[in-house]
Amino acid sequence: MKNDLFASGAFSAGCNYWASHAGIFMWSDWRPGEIEQDLVQMQEAGFKIIRVFPLWPDFQPLTSIKGCLGKHREFRNGETPLENSAGVSDEMMSRFKFLADEAERHDIKLIVGLLTGWMSGRNFVPAALERLNVITDAVAVMWEVRFVKYFVRYFKDHPAIAAWDLGNECNCMGKASTREEAWCWASAITNAIKSEDKSRPVVSGMHSLGVSEEQCWNIFDQSEILDVLTTHPYPFFTPNCDNGPLNTIRNCLHPAVESRYYGDVGGKPCVVEEAGTLTSMICNEEVKADYIRAAVFSSWVADCRLFLWWCAYDQGHIRRPPYEWYSHERELGVFRKDRSPKPFFRIFREFSALMKKIPSLPPRSIEAVCILTMGQRQWDAALGTVVLAKQAGFEVEFQYATEPLKASKFYIMPSTCGSDPIYVEGWLELIDKVKSGATLFVSCDSGRFSPFEPVFGLEPVYREKRTGPVTFKLKGDNDNSVFSTPATYRMKIDCKGAEVLAAEPDGNPALTSFALGKGRVYFLAAPIESNTAASYGDFRDGFYKIYKHIASPFLQDRAFEKETPVLGITEHALNGRERIAVIINYSPELIEEELKLKNGWSINSVLYGTMRSENKIILGKNDVLVIKLTK
Repeated sequence: MKNDLFASGAFSAGCNYWASHAGIFMWSDWRPGEIEQDLVQMQEAGFKIIRVFPLWPDFQPLTSIKGCLGKHREFRNGETPLENSAGVSDEMMSRFKFLADEAERHDIKLIVGLLTGWMSGRNFVPAALERLNVITDAVAVMWEVRFVKYFVRYFKDHPAIAAWDLGNECNCMGKASTREEAWCWASAITNAIKSEDKSRPVVSGMHSLGVSEEQCWNIFDQSEILDVLTTHPYPFFTPNCDNGPLNTIRNCLHPAVESRYYGDVGGKPCVVEEAGTLTSMICNEEVKADYIRAAVFSSWVADCRLFLWWCAYDQGHIRRPPYEWYSHERELGVFRKDRSPKPFFRIFREFSALMKKIPSLPPRSIEAVCILTMGQRQWDAALGTVVLAKQAGFEVEFQYATEPLKASKFYIMPSTCGSDPIYVEGWLELIDKVKSGATLFVSCDSGRFSPFEPVFGLEPVYREKRTGPVTFKLKGDNDNSVFSTPATYRMKIDCKGAEVLAAEPDGNPALTSFALGKGRVYFLAAPIESNTAASYGDFRDGFYKIYKHIASPFLQDRAFEKETPVLGITEHALNGRERIAVIINYSPELIEEELKLKNGWSINSVLYGTMRSENKIILGKNDVLVIKLTK
């Protein structure tokens, strides 16, 4: 797949688009003048890419004409014979061509969501297919393939189109009962697109994917079939992302973490295809702007390639479902109905200006591989791991336990559960990595490993269910902090060579360290990552100190040391003597800190934001500083 839009290091901010005057109903309430004005405004806003949608029943208006006893006789477009073998409206195709031509004229590229049968809480399906399961029914899939092939063939040479999208959240427009059914549908539609156009990438358009065998819509399957994965990271709908204020670290990191989770595990680029704050009752415009700044910059530094807001225009003036049904679908725009921009609009303008200075950002330095395991809540473990790592001052990438082990000197297996967190081949390979010099940190709820004692230097005496949280104190913690967190089991442990770094009040080890070959293994008897993700508030319980202690040997090459846990710092090497550093305040509070530069690094220039004095930063709420370093 060759496409600059999705190249590593490239990044674009844009939006999803329905026309300002009619929203979803723009194709039937056709006003080309309004659409042209919309595109002018989006160009002036600096949007280079928008996602657009040919509403399925408008473009393929199939009706089933019945005969005796209600038996199907033929398909028509309403009462009119089909205009072509795909049942596609040529009038609608000409309307879409107008949109594409105007987008090209205004230097805006399009991602086209082909099968838009689900949109904003309402299903839009051709009348003839309404009673069918459009994911599994052979008649429905046949007409879907015909529509897709016709549409792609018609527009494959249009320069405005950057990518094809299967459709909007197609896993909501029909039910797949098995992974195999979901795989067959996605494969059929993708192959239909690629049979007509091999030059453009095909984008998933899905949300809420997983890694377990039980989940029909699966990261591995989508990665096998598609060129680009997508996330739609709304805190309102994502587990454990509505547990604190929008402008705190959990939600500001959410789009980047979920996209890296999909992309790292799937081995394909993953973009933030939809993001938004939904109803105005979630936050005011000031908080929204602060959240967007931190979320967009976090996605940029994590190499998420795209960040598309939902959506361009408010739609509260439209008196038809779904806008009549759902309050959270009415005030989502960058622009209001009168075309006035909302205050957060300036964030996109500022970011667009920065992209001209830094058209391609080198990959961030990554210190650890987070191995997500079977039997756990993988999303919780992933989110909690990144939050704690950010607070501690390092970066992680993901992989799943069944995948080939990624090369690293530092591995984290967070919040392990059950009797099969990792297959024995993978476990033995990981042990060999440690013996060769790597570090492994395992946090455990109910996870069970074999072999155990020779790996961790611990002998389990017995296990029992906990009736309360596990409480322990980290040795050498100058703040004298006492940690307390839920855990399912208490394991009575005898040390067989392991060093106790933290213990429960009765002396039972809670955190241990053990030298294994040339490497080291750490064990924690508490699932701090999944508990962190599931907790409420902004993570002031200090669990990051455990991460910081274990990761300290791997932070020596960093240009900075930091003290404030809500500051996130990524470093991007331009070459051996130059780096870009991005510093993000993940809190709604003013942060002052003296930057501790190491190893001969110095600040060369400020690319975004303001330095108050040499080496001292004062970052406002959710603010960002981008600087260039030289050595």
